[in-house]
Formats: sequence, structure tokens, C-alpha cells
Amino acid sequence: MNQQPSGTALSSPAPATSVLTRIHPYAPAILIMVTALCLAATGGALMKQLAGELPPVLLSWFRFAIYGVILIPLAFWRAGRACLRPSRPVVQVVRGLLLAAGNTSFIIGVVHVDYANAIAILYVYPFLMVGLSALMLGEPVSRPAWAGVAGGFCGVLLVIRPDPAALDIGAIFILFTGFTVAVQMLLNRKLGSESDPLLVSMWGAVVASVALSVSLPFVWQVPAGDQILLIAFIGGLSALSHTLMIVAMTKAPAEEIAPFTYFEIVAAIIIGMAMFGTLPDGWAWAGMALIAVSGIAVKKLPGVLKMRRREKY
Repeated sequence: MNQQPSGTALSSPAPATSVLTRIHPYAPAILIMVTALCLAATGGALMKQLAGELPPVLLSWFRFAIYGVILIPLAFWRAGRACLRPSRPVVQVVRGLLLAAGNTSFIIGVVHVDYANAIAILYVYPFLMVGLSALMLGEPVSRPAWAGVAGGFCGVLLVIRPDPAALDIGAIFILFTGFTVAVQMLLNRKLGSESDPLLVSMWGAVVASVALSVSLPFVWQVPAGDQILLIAFIGGLSALSHTLMIVAMTKAPAEEIAPFTYFEIVAAIIIGMAMFGTLPDGWAWAGMALIAVSGIAVKKLPGVLKMRRREKY
């Protein structure tokens, strides 16, 4: 490329990442995370579509089996035979079992719950993480964080609006999924300092598919041709979205990305309207807003208060 003489009005175009970083220092990572969340929301909606046609356990097995087939060669390419000797194997197995249980539970629940509402209920997991981190990791939890937990729980109640006389079993399954995701996230923190995230992801897929294989003799049926294509597409989306999440987390601090994870709720609303013709009602909208605001407060407010204390003293 020829250099432009000094003093001319023309200049070479800045790289896209440079333009993004001028908008926000972590804009590339945020954009990658939002893309990953949109892909994950699309995969979840496709699972909801298939859940009425195939047994949830079988659908979950297909997802993790395809996910594993994609990741195993990548893991060997990245780490060689070392990927066969994971650190903390017991923790890896527990994480994989939680993946299997949580994904199957979500598929069962989403059959009975509006998709956008299902994703909103699932986002109980950041608040469960706060409480569980005190029990599992011994981490202190600030009062603002507990306030955010209370607010998020109230938001989930607004979405669910439980009726003791007619309790929605689908919402209970999705709440259980939220619990499994919260524990997985804490286990990720234990494993992340010792293992390559790609290897953690691979072992999760392998353990989940092996665990779900036990049920195959009882639920097996041969999917139709269009179902096979859709299942393969879901597996590819899962592998891509999870990989993009890993990439995003390596490019920015978690506290910078966390507030944008609630974009998955927005994506679920749009996808639910496009695929299923449904929209949340007024109470559900209010609950989703409260979940997002409370989740951002849990991540951001303690840090802001610490900064103000430093400035004060």
C-alpha cells in the first residue's frame, strides 16, 4: 500500500477493532459475547421446537454427542494427549453430570413455558451464584450484592407468578436448570485456573453424553431426516456459542461483560416472537427488567462502592 503524504486529508482506514475500542475499551469482547448469546438463544429455541417431537433425554444426548465430536479433535490439536489427563477429574465429572441434568431439565420445562419467560427464569443463576459462592468458595458477599439477589428473585417471581393451586411444573424444571448452571459456573472458576477452557468444555460434553447414554435403550427413536439436520445444526451452534463465550472472557474482565449477558433475554423475546408468535405479558416484562437491573447491580455496585471509599479516604 502506498503511503499517503503528510498533510493530506486522506488516511488509511482504521481496523475494525480500533474503531470499536474507541467506542468502549472492551467493545470487541462485548460484541463477541452478544453474538454468542444470540446463537445460544437460537439453539434453545430450536430445542423447544424439537422437544415436542423427540424425547428430551434423547435430544439432550444428541446435542452433547455432536458437541463432543466437534470439540474432541480441536482439543487434541490444541493439547495433544494431555487432554486425556484432565486436572481435577472428579470436578470435571460432576460438572458434566450437571450439564446433562440441567440441559435435559431445560428441554422438559421449555415445552410448557413461553420461551422468553423460560430464559428470564433461567437467569436466576447469577443470584444463586452469589449465595452459593459464600457456601462453596467461602467468599464474602456484600450487602448490595444480597440486595441484588433479593431483587432478582422478586423479578423471577414476577415472571413465574406461582399459583400454589396450580404450580407450573415447567417453571420448576427451568429453576432447577438455573441451579445447575450456577454450580457449573462456580466449578468453572475452580477449573479455569488449572485447565484450558477448551478442555473443560470438551470434558463436559463427553461426560454429559456418556451419562445420558444410559437412558438411550429406553428413549431411542430414529429422528426424521429434517430432524437430524436440525439436531446437527443445534450441536454446531452449541459448540460455536460456547467457544465464542470463552474467547470473549479471555478478552475482557468478567465484570465488564456480565451486564451484557442479559441481552440473551432480549434475543429470546425476539426469537420467541418470530418462531412461536408469543410475547411476554406486562408482569413478565416488569420481572425481566427487574432481573436485568438487579443482575447488573450485583456485578457493578460493590465495585463502585469500593472505589468511592478509596476516593473518600
